[in-house]
Amino acid sequence: MVPFAGFSMPLQYGAVGAVASHHHVRNSAGLFDVGHMVQSNFRGPTATAFLQWLTPSSLTSLPPYSSTLSVLLNPNGGIIDDTIITKHSDSAYYVVTNAGRRDRDLQWFKEKLEEWNKSEVAQREGGVEHEILDGWGLLALQGPEAAQYLQGLTSFDLKELTFGKSAFVPIEGFNLHVARGGYTGEDGFEISIPPSQTLDLATLLSKQPVQLTGLGARDSLRLEAGMCLYGQDLDEETTPVEAGLSWLIGKDRRDSGGFIGSSKVLQQLKEGPPRRRVGLIVDGAPARQGAKIFTQEGSTQIGTVTSGIPSPTLSQNIAMGYVQSGHHKKGNEIKVEVRNKLRDAKVVGLPFVKARYFRA
Repeated sequence: MVPFAGFSMPLQYGAVGAVASHHHVRNSAGLFDVGHMVQSNFRGPTATAFLQWLTPSSLTSLPPYSSTLSVLLNPNGGIIDDTIITKHSDSAYYVVTNAGRRDRDLQWFKEKLEEWNKSEVAQREGGVEHEILDGWGLLALQGPEAAQYLQGLTSFDLKELTFGKSAFVPIEGFNLHVARGGYTGEDGFEISIPPSQTLDLATLLSKQPVQLTGLGARDSLRLEAGMCLYGQDLDEETTPVEAGLSWLIGKDRRDSGGFIGSSKVLQQLKEGPPRRRVGLIVDGAPARQGAKIFTQEGSTQIGTVTSGIPSPTLSQNIAMGYVQSGHHKKGNEIKVEVRNKLRDAKVVGLPFVKARYFRA
């Protein structure tokens, strides 16, 4: 157990190491306790408009019971947090944010809700209320055998639940919110559970072939999948354009703007950002967070590594980081400083390991 965002979190379970757990998720199924994440409901007649003010996502066109990755932005276009937004209806949303950003996010929501509910739109059409699901469990069942295992516990046809969709699903007497997705690049589900039922469901879901899986494997899986970790790969000085997350900015939002931080974000979409997030393959030794990135000649620093590991799946040293625009092209050969030595590295596309989501 290790301290993480105010919680004691499992780094690994028993004698099963992080690498073995990583391979088990890639080949079978693993269960992650992610109940430290902050789960919220936003409800009200103007909930869609409110969340479209806070984020650059196009929520009006998002179908009911569909999810999207999104970002909360500050006035300068920097990322306050990354988040998953699930639309239940035009007036009801389920939102998951990071535990490490809890205080910042909840204060931001409070301030912006007060501002919004005094606005002409809210006065005319109705305001928005925020419910924090404190104490609720959140379990992530991930891996190629996850669906088969979960299907044995429910009468709901999980084939109807494609990637990015959610539903209330009966599981052994519990009626639970199940979203198809996760942060490993594998097929899987994130299940939100009332406090009184969390332990029972965790016990039910942790039988063979499913293995309990800790934070160590979660980090290596998400990095292979090219996914960002807030506080390392994302922060309030980084815009979604720099982070390679332009795809989550709705097409209609690029024309109309209207979201907090839109002037900076739309300017970067038009003119290009000063730096970009890239994937790297590093020779010799793994580059960790903070390692400096140089030109191939090694004379000029052009960026910094934000995440890096020896990849269990690829048996190569992989990393993500930010480099100055112009040095971000795939195949570009550069140098990374590891243990006071410049190592050869190459810019590669993300993800490192191809995603295997269940799509229609």
